[in-house]
Amino acid sequence: MKNGDMTHARLLLFNLATDVNHPILGFTTQWISALAGRVASIDVITMLAGEIAVPDNVRVHAVGKELGYSEPRRVVEFYRHLFGILGRQKIDGCFSHMMQVFSALGGPVLRARGIPLVTWYAHPSLTLSLKLAHFASNRMVTSLPTAYPYRKDKLTVIGQGIDTALFTPATDGNVREDVILCVGRLSRVKDHPTLIRACALLPENFRLVILGATAGAPDEAYLAELRKLLAELKIGDRVVFEKPVPPTELPAHFRSCTVHVNLTPAGFGDKVAWEAMSCGRPCLVANADFAETLGDTRDALLFKTGDSADLAAKLTAVLAQTPAARAAIGLYQRTQVERLHSLPRLADRVLAEINQCRVRR
Repeated sequence: MKNGDMTHARLLLFNLATDVNHPILGFTTQWISALAGRVASIDVITMLAGEIAVPDNVRVHAVGKELGYSEPRRVVEFYRHLFGILGRQKIDGCFSHMMQVFSALGGPVLRARGIPLVTWYAHPSLTLSLKLAHFASNRMVTSLPTAYPYRKDKLTVIGQGIDTALFTPATDGNVREDVILCVGRLSRVKDHPTLIRACALLPENFRLVILGATAGAPDEAYLAELRKLLAELKIGDRVVFEKPVPPTELPAHFRSCTVHVNLTPAGFGDKVAWEAMSCGRPCLVANADFAETLGDTRDALLFKTGDSADLAAKLTAVLAQTPAARAAIGLYQRTQVERLHSLPRLADRVLAEINQCRVRR
């Protein structure tokens, strides 16, 4: 394989969950497929496996979390798969997606064999495993500048990687003119109270749909607090909680809403905001790191974190526009996503990072 050419490369990929129907991590199947179309083969070592739907040149090896294996046994399984793969073929590079534990475990082995390791991390939590992964990796990559909480000496910001072929605008004009949508897990970091308070200030002809699920006791307590707040504000009849859906069903929800709202603060690269934009719907965000993506619509769609009055004012302005004007905003946002955060762009950037490390060896 010549320097600069990854067409014949054989990649190793560490993944958290490889399951096309996973409500949160199902998108990684699209990432794997995009990379697979650019290289000769990929071997995926995944923490958890579900429904596998990958190209023929991809092999998936699970360490058994879905089978209830203990952590020590999963470590043994990880090394079994890793050494088995390295023993069967020459690997040209490794990409680790939100698997800082695998990067820390496998990094020394890969480095001893001259195999470059590029690790993706986009979350504000600074853990010991992340620090170890940073040390073990040749490069760290992330979606937005503030989404990586550790040292920046190895960091490259490469965008999010939205499947713009899946998340596309509506073609049938079936867009609701009375639905405010908020997609994402029901957890405190999503700041739903600010949205609920903002909606209480809007005309009664608008309905709020919160699409997401809880994950554990803390989230259940949070959901109870949200329901209590709805009762206090007397808008329970205007708010609907819906269960999460597989990634392939999300576009239909985005396409049919009037506007999408994402309240995740800086430090997170919440992909659902970009997905809504890719579907051609106006998306209001609280994270100032989205300013580049918002571009000319920044003043209208970026609201102050935790400020329900500011959000209500900007929602009112967007909802007061004509459907054609909102469609124009949405299509502009889609163009921005295609330019800055498309999946083809991300796949090219990941391989470029691996290749640069490989060339420097």
